[in-house]
Amino acid sequence: MKQSAIFLAATGALALSGCGYANYRHLPTGAAAYQTIPVEARAADLKAFLIAPGDELTLTVVGEPDLTLEKVVVDNAGTIQAPLAGEVAVAGHTPGEATEIIRQLLGTKGLRDPQVALNIASPVSRTISIEGQVTKAGVYPITPDTTLLSAIALAQSPSRIAKLDQIVVLRVRGGQHLAARFNLERIRAGLDPDPQILPGDSIVIGFSQLKSIYRDALQASNLLYNVFNKF
Repeated sequence: MKQSAIFLAATGALALSGCGYANYRHLPTGAAAYQTIPVEARAADLKAFLIAPGDELTLTVVGEPDLTLEKVVVDNAGTIQAPLAGEVAVAGHTPGEATEIIRQLLGTKGLRDPQVALNIASPVSRTISIEGQVTKAGVYPITPDTTLLSAIALAQSPSRIAKLDQIVVLRVRGGQHLAARFNLERIRAGLDPDPQILPGDSIVIGFSQLKSIYRDALQASNLLYNVFNKF
């Protein structure tokens, strides 16, 4: 009887304290969420994945081993030194666009129909932050195919007290702060699409007050019960 009373008291106290937690219900959800954070990133946003200073590239010219580079790093000016082609500005271009630039430059140097391939071997870190109710919050590198599901997997999945219909994506574009709320259960079930995540995004996994209160109440009641039993 004593333990039951302690449990109810602890539950009530924790319920009151839980009212101060952040609530994301005011954020757009459903179709409105996907208007804010679209499934496929807009062309302007994809620039975050273009070649950037610090990226490590590989350059292959078929049949021309002397013109091939296993490793070349884009300098702070956004350029690389390519054999025969010289200094080439590659930052801000896709690998395909940079490949065509080098191919044309080599063509002007006497090579007939050069076969060129430029790829990003090791990109400079493009990161997101994941916080809230996940197993391992932190900052993680992403790739152009990172989605909300795969991003949360980087943080080793939601915790037991996560509120799966309060998965918030925060994004800053052109000085404007954007935010939307997604339902992870619906995305997992294939009922809602899985939005693309971009460098600089922040993901916040909300918590379930009911789960949290029940868990904390059990812990508090056990603690109080042990304390009272000493008297």
